[in-house]
This record gives sequence, C-alpha cells and structure tokens, in this order.
Amino acid sequence: MTRMADAGSAGVTGGPAASHPVRTYLFALTEAGGTVPPELGVARRVVERGHRVTVLADASMADESRATGAEYRSWSASPAGEFRDWELRTPTSLARGMSDRMITGPAPGQAADTTTAIESLQPDLVLTSFMGVGAMIAAEARGVPFDVLIPNTYPLPSPGAPPLGTGLAPGRGPLGRMRDRAVNSGTVRLIDAYALAPINELRHEWGLDPILHTWDQMHRARRMLVLTSAAFDFPADVPDNVRYVGPILDDPAWAAGEAWTPPAGDGPLVLVAMSSTFQNHVECLQRIADALGSLPVRGLVTTGPAVSPDAIRAPANVTVVASAPHREVLPEARLVVTHGGHGTVIKALAAGLPLVILHHGRDQPGNAVRVTTRGAGVAVSRRASARRIAKAVAEVLDDPSYREAAAELGRAVAREAAGSALLDELQVTPRDRTDPPGHP
Repeated sequence: MTRMADAGSAGVTGGPAASHPVRTYLFALTEAGGTVPPELGVARRVVERGHRVTVLADASMADESRATGAEYRSWSASPAGEFRDWELRTPTSLARGMSDRMITGPAPGQAADTTTAIESLQPDLVLTSFMGVGAMIAAEARGVPFDVLIPNTYPLPSPGAPPLGTGLAPGRGPLGRMRDRAVNSGTVRLIDAYALAPINELRHEWGLDPILHTWDQMHRARRMLVLTSAAFDFPADVPDNVRYVGPILDDPAWAAGEAWTPPAGDGPLVLVAMSSTFQNHVECLQRIADALGSLPVRGLVTTGPAVSPDAIRAPANVTVVASAPHREVLPEARLVVTHGGHGTVIKALAAGLPLVILHHGRDQPGNAVRVTTRGAGVAVSRRASARRIAKAVAEVLDDPSYREAAAELGRAVAREAAGSALLDELQVTPRDRTDPPGHP
C-alpha cells in the first residue's frame, strides 16, 4: 500500500530529551562526499537532545564524527579507493561499479562491524546510509529496528516520480507514465543483475530470507528518512515507511570555520560551488570562471577539497578559494552556479537564490529538473562554452522571475529545515525485538 509522502521538518526545537527517555543510537555511515554533512548533522541533533550516540563510519569521517559529540568507531576495512564514476560510459558499467564499490563490496565487512557494535552498545535504533546494505542486514538479523537516511530526493522507483538519474520531469498522460514504468523496470533489472545475488548470499549467511529485488533491502527499514523538502521533490506515491523530514543545511566541517572576504566591487555576487568529490570538473570550473570574467559581477569560486584553487586561472573580478562557509556567503549572493548536488541546491533555495546548474551525473540531473520546472533557475550542459555559461548567468540575474520562484520555493525549504519532524520520528523507537537468528 502506498500514500503521498508526509511533509515534515528537520530542525532542533524544544529542549533536551525532556519528555523522552534517553536512548542509544548507532549510526552506520559511509563516506559519499556531499552526504556526510547532512548525515552527521542528524547525529549532532540527536546528541544535542541528550541521547547516547555512536557513529560507525569511514576513517575519513573520524574528526567530523567526533565533532558532533558522538562516540566514534571506524569500519575495520577502508574503502577501496575513489569511485571514478565519470569514467564509466554505459549504464551497465555504472551499475556494476556502483554494486561492487558502494553496495555489495563493502557489505560483508559492514555486517560484521555493525553486529559487533550492536552487541556491545545494545542500541534502540540503527541509522544507516542509503548504501549501507551490510549494516541494514546486521540490524535486521539482530532484531534491531533500523532507519535509512536519504540526504536527497526519494530515489527509489515510485509512481508519479521520474526515473532516477535521467533528468526527466514526471511523465504525463498514458505514454509518459508508460515511459517511466519502462525505464524504472529496466534500471531495477540492471542493478539486480549485479547486486541482488551478493545481497541474498549475505542475507543467507546472517540467517535471513532472500529478497526479490535489491531495493527491497531498503524497504525493510522501520523508516526511510528523506532529508529534503517535500516541496522540492516531485509528488509521488511512496511506501508507508517513507518520511520527508526536511533538509539539513549544515556546512561541511572543512568549510564551516573558514574566514572569507567578499570580493571587491559592487557588482552582484555570484557563488560558484561544485562537487566536494572529484568529478573530473576542473575544465568546467575554468569555463565558469571565464564566463564570470566577462560579466559585471563579482565571482566567488569555492573549489572544495577535491580541486586546488591554483588549478583555476582567476579573472580580475573572480576570487578562487578552497572553501568558504556558505551560510555566510549565501545571504550576500545573488546567484549560485553549481553542479547540482543536493546540498548546494537546497541551501541556495533556502536562501532564496536562483541557480545555474551544470549537472555532471549521479543525482544532479534530477535536482536540476526539480529547479527548472519550478522556474527557480536554468540548466546548462557541463560542456557548455564560457560564452554560453555567461549568457545563462546574465539571463537569471536579469530576469526577476527566477529569484521570485526561488524565494517562493525557498520559503517552504527553510520552514521544513527549521522544524522538528526528524527528531520527532527518531525519538519514537519501539524496542520490539525478536530473537535474532543465530549467526553460523
């Protein structure tokens, strides 16, 4: 049975645990660039409510995890290097790579480490990253409820939503709906071809029955917590355990403490914020900088940890820095140019700013179409010339309708980011445990 997704919000309201007992939470998280700040933002909010929190995560997340106030534990195995998805040219190679590197490859180690943590901590609830399949299996096998954190729009096939990663708007009419069903069916078969058998082998090892499709593992969650605004996502029929709980707008730790100085001049400030992980985007960044150099604007390019500022030749009216706290920059800006990652897009909208999006892949085409269909910005090819990028920037700056649409959508985003729906969901954790199947 399905229903329309509940809208909610994700801020911190009310005092500490007060009317709720102190509970124990285990976060089992994986490093995926832009997912880290919102997922650790959830952990920090739970700590601030007075609960006991342990974060089990990649070693690269150790300092950020401890900064939330949580206890930190490391996965016993490190990730197998960088997932160079920009080099994979076909849907088949992408599905195989995503399964091997992100879903099934790490899962056995995750299951073992999560089980060890469950046995020592006896958590009331396990919260996992979307790709933390091994942690989900461990929690299920040990009879501990688990929630899945989704710091993006709802990604699984659902009636009313377009297929993930296509950049399509929802299909309209019989032919449009048929298109969406066909594409969704094809993507499910594709990921199942590489991920389903390994997942079921691991489930069997841990005493669990097989599942029919890869994504059914996520559907076993107590809750699937969608860390975005329901107003930003396309309306769709989603499973009963899905909750829209609003976005987490925290800056990443590597940018939060940085000082910044606005570029000199009085032209409109344009913030350029691309991926925090490498997506082969240096040339794109250069063309954006060159485009801003041709306009009467002040450009602030933040390269993030994946690209050195020295890799970008800055025109006179453009400042290039490794990072700057976006929460301080956005109130001064008039426009954001970005690759379309969810974190940057949702923060720009919350600040009422329109966007120019040069999406590179992953979730980014879907985020772009959610912006453009609401009139809150434009999308340009990542391979566009500097001249074409400059034209798009000028168009959005000169036409007030883009800013008005962004402000309207942003009011809903900001409202949902300031509420309590996330913590309301997490503080209700019934411990209806079952006797866990024995581990062989």
